[in-house]
Amino acid sequence: MAKKQVLVACGAGIATSTVVNGAIEEIAKENNLDVDLVQIKITEVGGYVDSADLLVTTAMTQREYPFPVINARSFLTGLGTAATKEEILTALQK
Repeated sequence: MAKKQVLVACGAGIATSTVVNGAIEEIAKENNLDVDLVQIKITEVGGYVDSADLLVTTAMTQREYPFPVINARSFLTGLGTAATKEEILTALQK
């Protein structure tokens, strides 16, 4: 399976995306998936439309992208993180 480029975006590209980044690293390691994590601001996503396989974000986005977009706000609230992790894993295994 090819390496997947995963964008991890939040408003500023620092705090919340770091938490989500760690969770995705864990999912990838547990499932032997090869991922390239790119931590960015939500405003920078457009620069990756040709290379990214997945966007996991804690920010709101109304834009359409050519790859799946997963809302990761559950990592901030602590509610529903298992479902979000499952959604991320499913997207990475495609």
